[in-house]
Amino acid sequence: MYFKNAAIEDFDKAFSFIEKLWTYNIYDRTETKKVYQNILGDKNSFAFFVMEEGNYKGFCHCTCFNTFWLSGLTCYLSGIITDESVRGEGYGIALMDEVKRRAKELGCRGIILDSGLPRKEAHKFYEKYGFDKGCYGFDLIF
Repeated sequence: MYFKNAAIEDFDKAFSFIEKLWTYNIYDRTETKKVYQNILGDKNSFAFFVMEEGNYKGFCHCTCFNTFWLSGLTCYLSGIITDESVRGEGYGIALMDEVKRRAKELGCRGIILDSGLPRKEAHKFYEKYGFDKGCYGFDLIF
């Protein structure tokens, strides 16, 4: 098992994970690719895959920014997903451990995330990993 930083040539694989992460959204491939490119060029963001023998097993994306909530640099975990066929095999924990390592390396004081209400299994995973359910998430989409 190893990690691969996301690159532009990985977009198709990233897109396949992104579509499964938020199944209640409809993604325009062109617009999503623009966002992906912006993330890759953002010094405050990181995105990577967990790999096994050249196969993509999972993907995640984080952005770091200052918050009053944690009184300093905070890592926002925007998305984390593993291939459904390998769930329960440790890839999600490996992704989360790597997010934690990178966030600490950047000087973040903690990791925060939002998770869609339908993602009950993901919620169990986050709580088992040690996340506290600390707030409600609200969206105002334009």
